[in-house]
Amino acid sequence: MEPLAILPPSTADIPAQTTVVVIGAGIVGLSAALTLIERGIPVTVLEKGRIGAEQSGRNLGWVRKTSRAPTDVPLAQAADRLWAEMPARIGADCGYRAAGILFVTRSQKQMGIYEDWLKAVSALDLGASLLSPKDIDRLVPGGQGDWLGGVHTPSDGRAEPSLACAALARAVLAKGGQIVENCAVRSLSTAAGKVSGVITERGEIGCEKVILAAGLWSRRFLGNQGIFLPTLPLICSVLRTAPMEGPCDTAVGGPDFSFRKRQDGGFTITQRGRLDAPLTPDHLRLGLRYLPVLRAQKGATQVGLGRHFLHELLSARRWKDDQITPFERCRIIDPDVNPALNAEAMAALRKAWPVFDQARVAAAWAGMIDVTPDSDPVIDTVAALPGLILATGFSGHGFGTGPAAGQLAADLATDHAPIVDPAPYRLARF
Repeated sequence: MEPLAILPPSTADIPAQTTVVVIGAGIVGLSAALTLIERGIPVTVLEKGRIGAEQSGRNLGWVRKTSRAPTDVPLAQAADRLWAEMPARIGADCGYRAAGILFVTRSQKQMGIYEDWLKAVSALDLGASLLSPKDIDRLVPGGQGDWLGGVHTPSDGRAEPSLACAALARAVLAKGGQIVENCAVRSLSTAAGKVSGVITERGEIGCEKVILAAGLWSRRFLGNQGIFLPTLPLICSVLRTAPMEGPCDTAVGGPDFSFRKRQDGGFTITQRGRLDAPLTPDHLRLGLRYLPVLRAQKGATQVGLGRHFLHELLSARRWKDDQITPFERCRIIDPDVNPALNAEAMAALRKAWPVFDQARVAAAWAGMIDVTPDSDPVIDTVAALPGLILATGFSGHGFGTGPAAGQLAADLATDHAPIVDPAPYRLARF
């Protein structure tokens, strides 16, 4: 996987009591915890594995508004501000740079989609615009892609995933919060119909609120509590190059590749046009809910039947508080890399920008993404269980909005004025 930054030592043991428990030490959970502790609210983050070891540390590092659903853009705008403020806030660099993001295409249909998106977000003052082939050549010189055009948002950017997770974790601990790694939460305890604590593999912690920011694991955790959340997995294979001279500082997404400059001087690259879709028993349970998106993105997923199906089939969906859970049996999900997809990405990129002929692949990894039927997250209170707040289902684009998504979850947990309107993220839409 993407090499982790040096992590701070986690809290040695669990407390008997706190005010808010955050389940999951990814970018969203850590951002929620940071917001809470800065407001003087005691918080404990519980992580079944290691800080930022799953999708929060394996993603592409894009901080993007471009092509997001219009209702999701305000959260991304709020995140831009928080990313820019982060060094002063936590005293550390997360690698954030507002270097812009450009999507390019050879398709008239895709250009129409970009035009429609620009119209839909015209009131949000993003500074985004359509680019001509000449504009693309000026912004990203040395190309031979024969592009019809593209869409460019200069205020988009990037950050370094593992660096950001480690920096936020250090800040949470430095400001008085607690983070306990290798401590899975098995279930929630309740009193008078409300959350009263969490039951972990090490014992119980009393609390008033729980924020669930457990990514791919959230559906299974909630299912054991009798709460329905529809998500299915996708796997993204990624590679990074050794340091090299590249065409530009702007991140670029093409039909079958994407690249962005890294702080270490290399590039993070993926096959943007296809993801692996490992079949699981949940596809039989939820498949009909995903038909519209599958039709719209035909060919974008590579469906396969492999070890994930058997693993999911044998993995418990119900358990008692004194039983070992799936979260303890698999501390960190580490999917296999698809070398063919990475090779496709490199071949397409080298053809479009020949400067990448000199690229030397330094490492490759894969991450598993939790995708909702509409590809937007759930950030909401749970009416059926007061005291539980969800911040999950980010569908592969949660890193960029992570600081704002975590703050929104903290707002909902404390009845604070929300950073953005939470209506687009309601659980009830499913």
